[in-house]
Amino acid sequence: MLKGLRLLGSTAFVVGLFVIVFVVIPWHVTVVDEPSVGGPLPWWVRTAVYVFLGGVLVVLASVAVEQQLGGPTAKELAEAAEPPGLLIANTDSVPGRAVTEVLGLAQGHTIYAIWLGKDISALVRLILGGELTEYTEMMGKARAVARRRMTEQARKLGADAVLNVRYTTNSVVGTAAELLAYGTAVKLSPAAGESGVT
Repeated sequence: MLKGLRLLGSTAFVVGLFVIVFVVIPWHVTVVDEPSVGGPLPWWVRTAVYVFLGGVLVVLASVAVEQQLGGPTAKELAEAAEPPGLLIANTDSVPGRAVTEVLGLAQGHTIYAIWLGKDISALVRLILGGELTEYTEMMGKARAVARRRMTEQARKLGADAVLNVRYTTNSVVGTAAELLAYGTAVKLSPAAGESGVT
């Protein structure tokens, strides 16, 4: 119930902000006369304002539709399980198996952000204290996507394992964060009792 109220409050904030930006300001620019300017603004100024705001609305709408249809990130999250037969480890060796060939660096990264409503909820938590669950969820999704992309690259290199796996994160802009997963893609010798075929 509290989560629903938080969502309702943050949605009201965002809707209010968009009404101010996309309705009140254009109305003021196009309808209100300013005596010091000598009458209403010229038609080309009004056209420029509407073209600019229309472009922003088209971008916002296209991103919203893409997210609803499930863009590449959503598909990668749905397939986040490790590919069968590919070992992922943060150690530099695998007990009972030797590294027979180093194939190179395997890496995957993503830049992830949450929508403004969740940012507002997180700000309230920052004041009141507690886990910032909105950012925890965001970073969990980013980690899954980056790891998936790393394993796909390792698979393309023909790796049996990715060793020395590390994660690093950087702030990009605002609350958007880049997450990079990387490790060494290697070929391994067969385990004891296995045939030489991988």
